[in-house]
Amino acid sequence: PTVEVEMPRKAPPGVSVHFSRMIGRGADGTLKGLEERITEQIAHIDETTERLAAVRPKVIVLAHTATCYRLGRDGEATLARHLEELTGIAFITVLQSVVAALASRGISRIALGTPYDETLTLRAKSCLEAYGIEVVAFDWLRNGISIFDETPARTYGLGRAVDCPQAQAIFFSGVGMPTLDVLDPLERDIGKPVISSASAMMWNALRVAGIDPVSPGYGALLARKT
Repeated sequence: PTVEVEMPRKAPPGVSVHFSRMIGRGADGTLKGLEERITEQIAHIDETTERLAAVRPKVIVLAHTATCYRLGRDGEATLARHLEELTGIAFITVLQSVVAALASRGISRIALGTPYDETLTLRAKSCLEAYGIEVVAFDWLRNGISIFDETPARTYGLGRAVDCPQAQAIFFSGVGMPTLDVLDPLERDIGKPVISSASAMMWNALRVAGIDPVSPGYGALLARKT
């Protein structure tokens, strides 16, 4: 399922989730032409954000982890400040949300799993480390065509593959990666937190909006009040 299907499922009762696709030509969900799409998406981010601002949400999220990796820590902060000034609405990114989620649980060492290739996975590792997060193990899904065609079974298998004693938690990068049905069972099986781009994004958006970030069934991060 796409993120448009997953995120409303995560939202607590009474919370609505709205979307606007970023402007970027080419095949969605694939690595082919990704760098060009990201460039175009960033160039049109004001327009995209203003569309969402029209419904007056409490918070707007840049829900594309690969774009966050391109921007880097300083670029994310600069963009967030700019878009908050543009709209008057709180603006956060998915990667900032991941960092905040890990910090809230005292996690500084992770195993990383991605739906990318080696190059983008290494970029993700480097970007996470710029935030002070130690990536003690990492791997990516092989032979993928589109992130939206991946399955929970492959996501679960990747989580088991990257897990190691040194990792305090597993982090699945990629908002479109199917993680909803994996978080709880994988946490039970390995005995440690499992956080995904999508779960961290929802958790942080609820917090920023002043709503208790509780949505049971989607991992320990959303299972309890902060």
